[in-house]
Amino acid sequence: MTSTPTADWLRLDQQICFSLNAASRAFGGVYRVVLKDLGLTYPQYLVMLVLWEQGDLPVKKLGEHLRLDSGTLSPLLKRLEAAGLVRRERNARDERSVEVRLTEEGAALRERALQVPRRIAAATGFDVDEIRELRARLDELTSALDSAAVEGAGG
Repeated sequence: MTSTPTADWLRLDQQICFSLNAASRAFGGVYRVVLKDLGLTYPQYLVMLVLWEQGDLPVKKLGEHLRLDSGTLSPLLKRLEAAGLVRRERNARDERSVEVRLTEEGAALRERALQVPRRIAAATGFDVDEIRELRARLDELTSALDSAAVEGAGG
């Protein structure tokens, strides 16, 4: 922003946060359409992605993967459980810990979900290399912002 005149810094079209939010909302619209056949919302899809990749997990670990607190994650899990896709069970060794497990139906849904990333990639109009590059840059941005938040917003 150093080449942008100071007077323009407060213009909406100069805000990276607005561009990211607009892109996120646009993604949400595409995901809503693509995930409809699976009967999942976007946040539920993210939960399923982690469970398909990691297997059974304590709620706490699942929340760490998704960057969600238990207050946000619990209603998602409750709906997924009601849909028959996951089970929540208290850990026999530690009653305070709740494990999330895929049901047979939840595991089987993975096959139907395989088309989702391809459809989303096609919707972006980007090729695979552009998507990888964008994801890497966004990961760098997230890391920098996480650090800045810990350090007091970098300024």
